[in-house]
Amino acid sequence: MIFVSPRLMKIAVPDLALSGSALTLFWALFLYDGGQRLFRDSDTGWHIRTGESILATGSLPRVDPYSWSKPGETWFAWEWGADVLMGWLHRSDGLAGVAWLYLILIAACTWLWFRLHWVAGGDFLLACLMASPMLSTVNLHWLARPHVVGWVMLLVSLLWLDRLPSGAGWREGVRGGVMGALWANLHASFFLLPVMAAAYASAHILRPVLWPLKAPPEHARAIGYLAVAGGAAAGTLVNPYGWNLHQHVAQYLVNSELLKQIGEFQTFNFHSEGALQILMTVALAGVGAVLALGQRNVAHFLLLAGVMAMALRSARALPLLALLLPLAGGAIATALRDGSGLRPALAKRLHKGMRYSGNLRLMDAGFSGLAWAPVLALGAWGLLHMPALAARTGFPPEEFPVAAAARTVAELPSDARILAPDKFGGYLIYRFAGQHKVFFDGRSDYYGLAFMRHYTELVQARPGAERHIERFGFTHALLPPNYSLLALLPRMGWREMYRDSTAVLLAAPSGTNRNEAGLK
Repeated sequence: MIFVSPRLMKIAVPDLALSGSALTLFWALFLYDGGQRLFRDSDTGWHIRTGESILATGSLPRVDPYSWSKPGETWFAWEWGADVLMGWLHRSDGLAGVAWLYLILIAACTWLWFRLHWVAGGDFLLACLMASPMLSTVNLHWLARPHVVGWVMLLVSLLWLDRLPSGAGWREGVRGGVMGALWANLHASFFLLPVMAAAYASAHILRPVLWPLKAPPEHARAIGYLAVAGGAAAGTLVNPYGWNLHQHVAQYLVNSELLKQIGEFQTFNFHSEGALQILMTVALAGVGAVLALGQRNVAHFLLLAGVMAMALRSARALPLLALLLPLAGGAIATALRDGSGLRPALAKRLHKGMRYSGNLRLMDAGFSGLAWAPVLALGAWGLLHMPALAARTGFPPEEFPVAAAARTVAELPSDARILAPDKFGGYLIYRFAGQHKVFFDGRSDYYGLAFMRHYTELVQARPGAERHIERFGFTHALLPPNYSLLALLPRMGWREMYRDSTAVLLAAPSGTNRNEAGLK
């Protein structure tokens, strides 16, 4: 008989968390077509080129390097750390390397999500059932963009905060500072860490007010979380822009008129195809929030209720709510284990099912399978380099002017003033490494509200579009075939140079005046 040590068994046999992350990786790579769909947002393009620029120069850009419509104005590369990682992988392995990075991060989110279930007191079978709406909601925003790094930071922070020991003090404050500094240099969602720590502190202040609990132990825990919140807030100042970054992010997020112009900040359409799973995520979070409050878990209630309110207002927050489902799962599992008030026969069946699920979790806790993690990572890298997948990895040609850029845009002079939508802008930055300056791209915080309003008037051919065209002195226009502006430009003497199912390229009449003043 061959003896296998318990330690070897633990790292060799996958647990539910690793199995779930492996399935997520398979789904994202094959069923989701991650090699292309991760690149369906062209902002990936300027993130990559910014990272490469930082690596090449050893310094961060302080002014905009990409646009001709607002050249040389102050720009915050607020996700520079993630940009550098993307740029480094792109330099060494092209877009396949960038796709690999985000596939691994997405799989890591699933692993951390299951771990958070166990910390929050979740149930094995319930966690399995909740995985489906979680993945269906999170994949709304599966993109090769730094917000995925923010998801990882969110889950790591929750795992830490939920297990913060009693009597936590300055050491946890220092850890919070390190975490805050790291997050602030990776993604603009860094403010979530001090906010979440403050929510935990508030919960322990409120608990003895709402229920007959001893105040000193609760206040002691609140002080520990306040130390984390303070340390995290201070740590976020350790970034190349200092306090100016916080001011910039705050001005951006409170500008409701600007956010109205951005699709991903709008309310999600729950009548759209496949919305049932997303609706289930919201419903589960709502049930979990109510149950958590009834169970005196004020911290989980505050987090779930707060993020749910954000998610109902903005589709951008729906994935965050899905990532917080383990907190709801813990509250639901606690209620199911209690089963009080139910009919005896139903309570008996429920108790039997929960006991069975609990036994599965006990078995699962004896394994981790972490020895397979590097194998999965290397396997994903190898699959992305197989000819069939490698040929499909990159910006989807049916969404971006891939053919037009290769055949005609590349032949235009480098100082051409191309009118192109924001969706094309990020791709053009990537395709020409910033050599062809763009009119507009996805950096809405940089261009601002006034510019975006005028841009909308222009591309939708509203009254006054001709004035905008003359003011900017466009030399060319690269537009999707369904844009209203394509009916106006030929009447103004523009001639068509190229057309396919994705983009149409037109040239302005000769002698067009190049007005150096941008829209204000």
